Amino acid sequence: MDIASLSTALSMTQTSNDFGVVMLSKQLDSMETMGDSMVKLMERSVTPHLGGNIDISI
Repeated sequence: MDIASLSTALSMTQTSNDFGVVMLSKQLDSMETMGDSMVKLMERSVTPHLGGNIDISI
């Protein structure tokens, strides 16, 4: 293997690794956003008695 092809292979490997890191970072941001949404949803459900009774008059 000559120096040029070795350099190209290492460069492609580095590019692939950089792309993987960027994609994982974006996925982490997405998961954090989903987690924040889940926390807000759970905070709203703290009042379990809300909506448990229905008053009907005819």
